[in-house]
Amino acid sequence: MANFVNRTEELSRLADLYESNDAKLGVIFGRRRLGKTELVKQSLEQYDDAVIYQAKQKTSALQLEQFVETASESYPDLARIREDWEAVLGYLTDQDAIIVLDEFPYLVEQDQSLPSVLQAMFDHELDDSSSTVVLVGSSISMMEEAALLGNSPLYGRSSLKLDVRQLPFGAAMEFFDDAYTADEQVLTWGIFGGVPYYLEEVSPEATLEENVYRAILSRHGSLHDEPDYVLRMELTEPTRYFSILEAIAGGSTSRNEIAGTTGIDYNQLSKYLNRLSRLRLVDQHVPITEQKERSKRSRYRIRDPFFRFWFHFVYGTGDRYDELEADAYEVLIEPELADFVSHAFEELCCSALRTCYPEYTITDTGQWWYQDHEIDVVGVTAGETLIVGECKFQRSPLGYDAFSKLRSHADELRWAPSDGGDRTEEYALFSRSGFKRSVEEAAEDRDDLRLFTIEDIVESIA
Repeated sequence: MANFVNRTEELSRLADLYESNDAKLGVIFGRRRLGKTELVKQSLEQYDDAVIYQAKQKTSALQLEQFVETASESYPDLARIREDWEAVLGYLTDQDAIIVLDEFPYLVEQDQSLPSVLQAMFDHELDDSSSTVVLVGSSISMMEEAALLGNSPLYGRSSLKLDVRQLPFGAAMEFFDDAYTADEQVLTWGIFGGVPYYLEEVSPEATLEENVYRAILSRHGSLHDEPDYVLRMELTEPTRYFSILEAIAGGSTSRNEIAGTTGIDYNQLSKYLNRLSRLRLVDQHVPITEQKERSKRSRYRIRDPFFRFWFHFVYGTGDRYDELEADAYEVLIEPELADFVSHAFEELCCSALRTCYPEYTITDTGQWWYQDHEIDVVGVTAGETLIVGECKFQRSPLGYDAFSKLRSHADELRWAPSDGGDRTEEYALFSRSGFKRSVEEAAEDRDDLRLFTIEDIVESIA
């Protein structure tokens, strides 16, 4: 990996794991391309004798042979040990070794007894060891089966579980060394998201148009088939899942809308959506005033901005972009891009809310909607104040009508302070392209209205 940024909490927790005087098991999981392998390598820079083995899809005998070859570089006597997992791992843990089994699901595919071998070791054999075993995997479903769910052999044995996710906005922008304006940063985030592998494909020297065409739209692009590859590695029957993701990316976000668009029976839809949620591909959103378990107004969103972009603009297009070549971005992407990125901008504004209102203890942030009423940003405070905001990611300045609409929608939002006092409201307007004079005058005259530019938002979450 060319860049390694952020992950400070993960590195700290791994360091604590290695330094323990007791035998410890760590589990690191998360879908492909998130930098799990590089995270482990970074965490072990000070440990010359750690054993890092990256498994591949080979027979069990070959995997074990190659593991012994790798481990023998630091522990030469291991070559004289009988070659089975129990004996080899037993020898290494007797030496208090740090052992990393990367792509652990590939090992389990060929030898399903391996999780049970590790279970027996941690249950009965490691009382006098300070060894650390770290299991790393990209197949979330197989990691769950082997180590995370209640019926898995290693359930309850791990001292550390790291669910590695995409980088937050500020860390992702470190890839570009301040080469982009605030506007360019939000657009880049809205397309490429926070996955390190995707961000490395963005050249700060090139325009956004050039990056998108070269990496994504061209059929020779490094990311052109990326979501297809990732999903087929995780899902055995991907067709229906692809249809659901395409429907959500196209704007069908409720269960009724998804069922209608895909033709999948409403009652069957839950199992597919639950699976996509478990794989960290889709999030279920409800109005901030409601609970997920009880709400009948759920909306589903694709979690990863790049997957959202790919299913919206690329999936099923064939060679369409190659036929247009250099004009592809301008003709097919650019006219829709501001509207597409507006959802990511709203999420960033929610993330910035606590920095924008430091005097309040904001307990929750999110969105709210009911029938024709919708509020882009809502902050619930510990006191009597409710913060509501409108976001506009458009090329023209935000006008007074946006403020009027925000107030009318806020009147419909049912929320009261927990202490029974009278609610007060703070209004926030977030704009990509500044504000009309009428809005600026309103903010000058009112104590309850604040205006935030795109530069304010980017600075607050950098």
